[in-house]
Amino acid sequence: MKHISANDIKEMEKIYRMNLINSCTGYKSANLIATKSKSGNPNVAVFSSVTHIGSEPAMLGFVTRPLSVARNTYNNIKETSFFTVNHIHEKMIEKAHQTAAKYEEDVSEFHQTGLEEEYLDGFYAPYVKQSEIKLGCKYLNEYKIKENDTLLIVASIEHIYFDEGIQMPDGWLRLDDAGTVAVNGLDGYSLPALLDRFHYARPGQEVKSFFSKETS
Repeated sequence: MKHISANDIKEMEKIYRMNLINSCTGYKSANLIATKSKSGNPNVAVFSSVTHIGSEPAMLGFVTRPLSVARNTYNNIKETSFFTVNHIHEKMIEKAHQTAAKYEEDVSEFHQTGLEEEYLDGFYAPYVKQSEIKLGCKYLNEYKIKENDTLLIVASIEHIYFDEGIQMPDGWLRLDDAGTVAVNGLDGYSLPALLDRFHYARPGQEVKSFFSKETS
């Protein structure tokens, strides 16, 4: 097994190091975050840092890169408080990846990539029409990560949209049925396959599968 130390990492060429460190932590969520500025200009960008924060109240978070250069997504959220999180599915990975390009502030990634804006139930920020699972979110707070000058943005989940067919009776969403992809590193898109799902783990109790119970 290959071993790499912290000193080895420091000596690596930048792109090699980025690829290694971004992939060694495992698969990440693949989402498009969409916003709209106060002046009405829509923006959409790919993020791999969206994560669950809590379910009561319903919250999520994501990490922004340092604000040493213009960050349109962050600026729009600070101006309006609203944004959407849109799952990337297998049929839209090329369009989604292209949103990572550095377009000018007044250029909409929607128009440049072929992604479509969708406005639902009067929510200010646009959703991505092609996305199978969409979340409408409202900014709550931010926390600076001083070690690398990034920010953790925390938001409430105000709206959730999905096809009813992917939801199980206990509320759980079967993401493989929606074609939701995951990101390996910075630029590798993978389609996860569900292996099993287990009941809540308790000490001294046998691990039980949801699926074996359904078929027994």
